[in-house]
Amino acid sequence: MGARLRLGSLALYLPIAFALRLLMLGKPAFQSDEQFYLLVGQRMAQGALPYVDIWDRKPWGLFALYRAVYALRFDPVLTYQLLGLACSVLTALVIERIARRIAPPRAAQWAGLVYLLWQPVFNVALGQSPVFYNLPVALAALIVVDVRTRAHDPLLARRGLEAMLLFGLAMQIKYTAVFEGAAFGLMLLGRGWADGWPPRRLVLAGAGWIAAALAPTAAVWTGYAWLGHGDAFVQANFTSILGRTTDMADAFGRLAKECLALIPFALALLLAPHRLRPVRGERPAALPSLRIWALASIGGFLVFGTWYDHYLGPVLVPLSVLAAPALARSRPGERWYGQLLLGMGVVDAIAVPALQVRERGDATQFASMTHAITRELHGRCLYVFEGDSALYRTTNACIPTRFAYPSHLNAMNEAGALNIDPVSEVRRIMASRPGVVVVGLSKRPNRANDKTRDIVMEALRSDYQTYTQVSLGTRRFALWRLK
Repeated sequence: MGARLRLGSLALYLPIAFALRLLMLGKPAFQSDEQFYLLVGQRMAQGALPYVDIWDRKPWGLFALYRAVYALRFDPVLTYQLLGLACSVLTALVIERIARRIAPPRAAQWAGLVYLLWQPVFNVALGQSPVFYNLPVALAALIVVDVRTRAHDPLLARRGLEAMLLFGLAMQIKYTAVFEGAAFGLMLLGRGWADGWPPRRLVLAGAGWIAAALAPTAAVWTGYAWLGHGDAFVQANFTSILGRTTDMADAFGRLAKECLALIPFALALLLAPHRLRPVRGERPAALPSLRIWALASIGGFLVFGTWYDHYLGPVLVPLSVLAAPALARSRPGERWYGQLLLGMGVVDAIAVPALQVRERGDATQFASMTHAITRELHGRCLYVFEGDSALYRTTNACIPTRFAYPSHLNAMNEAGALNIDPVSEVRRIMASRPGVVVVGLSKRPNRANDKTRDIVMEALRSDYQTYTQVSLGTRRFALWRLK
C-alpha cells in the first residue's frame, strides 16, 4: 500500500510540477539570483574561485551545485531548472511522508502538492537556494520527528548525527538553515533529557551533533585557508551580512504582501484546528515538534529583515506539512480550508510566473541582446552596471571586476558589505575601458548608489556612445560602446 501510494504521488507531483514550471523553463534571466549562480558555476568550470575571483555571500556548496551543471553536456539553463524541479518533487515526497504522522494518507499526499503549488507563488520554483536545501532539511526533520516520538530509542545519538549532518549540508547551500538546525538540535537534546540521559552524555551528544552540523562548512573554510584565502572566505560568508543595509519601507511593503498571500495557510493552520474535530495520523505526538519546526523557519525568515519573497521557501515545508489535517476534511462546510489553500495555490502559481515572464523577457529577446553586445566587444570586457549578470555567461566575456552581481556596485544597500570602496572600484572598472557597458533605463527595484552611477555616466558621456536600446520584457537597457 505504501509503495503504491508513493508511486501514485510521484505520478501526481511530477507532471503538475512540470506544468507549473513550463512557462519558466529555458528563460535565462528569469531570476536575478539564479542567473548569477549559474554564471559562478560557469566561471568555476573555467578556473575561478568563489569569493576571490568572483564575489558573493552565498555558501560554496550552492556554487558547487551550479558548477556541477557544467559537467553535463546539455543546455545549462534547462539543466539547473530541471535539477531544481527534481529536488522540489523529492521534497514534496518527503513532506507527504512527514504529514502522514498527523493526517490520513490522502491528505498527506495533498500536503506535498501544496508545497509544489506554492513554490512559484514566492518565486522559489526553479533554482533559488531553498529549492535545493529544503530537501536535506525535510529529510532531517523526518528523522528528528520520528525519534522524538519514540522513548528510549537506542539509536537516538546516531540518528541525531545523521540529522545534523543533513543540516550541515543544507547550511552549505544557505546558512539560514542554522535556525531550523538549532531548533531540531534542542529537540533532540530534549528527547535525551526525557529519556534520562545524564548531563555528561547530553553534553557529549550535543557536541557531536554540533560538530556534524558544522563539518561541511569547516571543511570548505579549511580548504580556503589552505589556499591562503581564509580571510576572503570569512568576509564573504559571515561578516559581509553585517555591512548590508535595508530600506525598511520597501521591506515592510514586501512583508505585508507576503502576509496577505499566506492567509490561506493561516486559516488552515490556525483557525481550522479550533473549529474542527481533530484528525489522526500515524503518530499524532509528532505535532508539537512540527510546530516548533515551523516557528524556527519563520524566525529564520524574519531575523534578517529583508523579507524577499523567495526567503519564504523554507517556511513552505513545515507549513505544508501542518496543513495536512485541514486537507483531510471531506464534509460540507469543512472542506473549504483545503480547497482555498489548493485553489489559491493554483491561481497564483499560474499568475505569478506569467507576470515574471512579462517583466523579465524570454530566451529570444535575451539571445538578441547577447548578439548585440558580442559584436561590439572586440576582445574587451563587458560591464553590466545595471541589468542581468547572465549576459557575462551568454557572451562569455571577461568580467572587469570581482563584483559581477550588478547590485553589489549599483545599489546603496550593498555599499558597506563588500570590504572595498564601491566608488573606487567603479572608477577602476571604467578606467579599464570595457568594450560594452549596459545601463538600465527602467525604474530600478532598489535604491541606487548615486555616486557609482555618476562615475559610470560621466565616463560614458566622455568615452562611449550609445549604439542601441534593447528590451527584455518590460525592462529597457541602453548599450554603450567605446568611441
